[in-house]
Amino acid sequence: MEEKKQFLCGVVEGFYGRPWSMDQRKVLFQWMQHWGLNTYLYGPKDDLKHRLLWREVYSPEEEGQLRTLIVEAQSRGLRFVYALSPGQDIVFSSSCDLTLLKRKLRQVSDLGCQAFAILFDDIDHSMCQADSEAFTSFAHAQVTVTNEIYRFLGEPPVFLFCPTEYCGSLCSPSVSKSPYLQTVGEDLLPNITVIWTGSKVISRKLSLESLAEVESVLQRPPLIWDNLHANDYDSRRLFLGPFKGREPQLRNHLRGLLLNPNCEFEANYIPLHTLGSWHRAGKEDTKDEECEYCPDRALSAALKDWMEELNQPLQAGRQNTRTDQRASVPTSHSKTPDRSDCPSTFRGTSTVAKLPVFPLNSSSPPSSPTKVSGEREGREGEKRKSYQSCQPIQQPPGTKPGAPAAGGRGQKAQGRGLCGGKGLLSESQVRLLVGLHYLPHEHGPSAQKLLQDLTWLKTNCQLVSTNSKKAAPQKVDEWRGRASRFLSLCEDIAQLHCSVVGGNNRAVLYDLYPYVWDLRNTALVAKAFICWLDGRVLSDSSALGSWRNCFQWCGKTTGADLLGVESEPWAFKGGVSGEVQMLLPVGSSSELFTHPPPLFPTSRLYNIRPYHSKDKVELYRMVRQLHLRTQGGPESSAAHPDVIGDRCLGPCLALCPEYSFILEDELGVCGCVLGILDVRSFAKRCQASWIPAMRDKYPPKMNGTHPNTQVGFTLSQEDLIQLMEEDQGEYPDSLLYHFPSQLRLDALPELVDISISRTLLTALLTALKANGSQGVFCEVQPTDRQRLEFLTKLGFLEILRGEARSREGVVLGRLL
Repeated sequence: MEEKKQFLCGVVEGFYGRPWSMDQRKVLFQWMQHWGLNTYLYGPKDDLKHRLLWREVYSPEEEGQLRTLIVEAQSRGLRFVYALSPGQDIVFSSSCDLTLLKRKLRQVSDLGCQAFAILFDDIDHSMCQADSEAFTSFAHAQVTVTNEIYRFLGEPPVFLFCPTEYCGSLCSPSVSKSPYLQTVGEDLLPNITVIWTGSKVISRKLSLESLAEVESVLQRPPLIWDNLHANDYDSRRLFLGPFKGREPQLRNHLRGLLLNPNCEFEANYIPLHTLGSWHRAGKEDTKDEECEYCPDRALSAALKDWMEELNQPLQAGRQNTRTDQRASVPTSHSKTPDRSDCPSTFRGTSTVAKLPVFPLNSSSPPSSPTKVSGEREGREGEKRKSYQSCQPIQQPPGTKPGAPAAGGRGQKAQGRGLCGGKGLLSESQVRLLVGLHYLPHEHGPSAQKLLQDLTWLKTNCQLVSTNSKKAAPQKVDEWRGRASRFLSLCEDIAQLHCSVVGGNNRAVLYDLYPYVWDLRNTALVAKAFICWLDGRVLSDSSALGSWRNCFQWCGKTTGADLLGVESEPWAFKGGVSGEVQMLLPVGSSSELFTHPPPLFPTSRLYNIRPYHSKDKVELYRMVRQLHLRTQGGPESSAAHPDVIGDRCLGPCLALCPEYSFILEDELGVCGCVLGILDVRSFAKRCQASWIPAMRDKYPPKMNGTHPNTQVGFTLSQEDLIQLMEEDQGEYPDSLLYHFPSQLRLDALPELVDISISRTLLTALLTALKANGSQGVFCEVQPTDRQRLEFLTKLGFLEILRGEARSREGVVLGRLL
């Protein structure tokens, strides 16, 4: 009887996605023992023999793995609960299925398991004809089978039942009037505990009133399956915040509480650490403030312990965990021993490998970069430097915000600090990391600040618009000061990404990398956009600029709050990255922002900023090198070094530089994207000013280079000018009506991370959309299959092939 009264508090491995490895579970048990948790429920949805192939018994090898896990949990003083999910295809009236269900659970019982759970969550309510004839209702069928299994197993002290209506929002018509729940409450044997998630699948808070209502209908205190930190519904979200929104006094009305956490094991240190603090606070009878649970205090204590964990040289997957020294006690710090060198890879929704039939014997996820790649990264890391931030108020007079001095690749930039290598994450960086990946219904302080500033800067961008002369100087200074702080925070995010990749703890790296990488890329676009707004966006007096009326939210206010409904978190995807995305002019174009991370994590720093006139020399050098690599031949064979640059980039840089963006890495300029807002007016300006300037620049008799032929091809002035005029040739009205804007994207071949090219392109699209463009196109050579494929993935569709130009080309267009 004493065992039945114990409050069950711990972890449920019940998420969709790759199950944890055996070694990770052993580390979990050590954490739980140190933090005072007592129950672990095994029920990963993607273990095939837990759900899809529930009828199949475990092989002898799998039995050995499962027995080891059960013994390990029990040796830590933990209750191991084995869960089975037969609901997808079980025939409740079938004696054969019932026999197979008993056989499976008997096998697990013989391995030493003494606690069980039958789960009927996330299944269809309909019954087959045989079940409809045998049972009065769906609930009646489930309860009948559950009761029989419970008796078959000898009425174990802990036996859990997860109903199909497992939260308030799934109950029909309501919790108190649900026929399904009423049947469960009346017919389920009294010592079987019912699982409940709260008012929602992912509940912001658990209240005494709602739990009292559930307890009344079920005729027993429920056990909370808490999805507060679950992230399997959104590949761009991670939750590192504290256990929150559940008062410790709730335990008096519950049988227990099990947290279903992040799929990424290493992301659960703070959630489980703070859950332990909550559990211990609930045990205290005194009213001493120190014994009360405070999420902020619990977070600070967890951060203090996690700092040591983050800076330990742990290998990915935590293979071959050796001793109890692994976890730290909440009141003290213990050292973590080195782990054997066994690389792994990170979780990414579009790149995760197929799961094994049974994951218990997996010691780690798939293998990662080779040792050679790692050594190369380490050597490069010694040379890597951070970017000079583009701060509007710190620029010399007469320069555009965010325009650093130009320089060639390989030259050292001023203000760049070392990045990379095996460094330590600082406390401020860890707090930034947690604040950016906080909780499903609430952002941390850093995320709130990021979203609030971006919203304010966007809303008040008319203060610095290109055709606004009425703004008070103090208002302009306020905008630029706030922009400076926003850019600084974006820079901190880039440095955080760099530190995570360069840190000692590879286990944390491979679990957190997709998330810090995604936010880094989103912050790059937002940073470039804010730099661009100063002096380049059209004012409200223009008929354009309607993008600023788009749906937006920031801080603790979510999209669900603005709509006046309590929605599940998956209704507003992407977390902080998604909300920053939605605040940008092209925020609804999800394919620009969602893509798998690179296979090999890299700490290389990038910066995207608006073009400045000092960049012209470096850009000309870059496109000349690209052309020479393509066509072959020595650089000296060109009669004039500017011919390639003048043809490819010159008109845009001269006539519409406000739609040009520069991509830099630690070595300098490595890419650019150039845009034309209105192709028709641009062509007229070229004829009026650019072509005459080129006639003056190049003498009548000169040797030039034809960009589409071998270097050294002799051109007369007339031939060169004719080529330049053809470059600005006419496009059909049917194209320009839907796609009035044009772009050109160039990047060095060393830029192997294609996501950076995507990010660079997105920065330009935000600028074009902000000033009213409804569509953009680009012309690509049919032989450039890589660029064709890249642009097609970003929603660029083929419009015409060569009809409007003197040379063959494929025109790809995209609506904005």
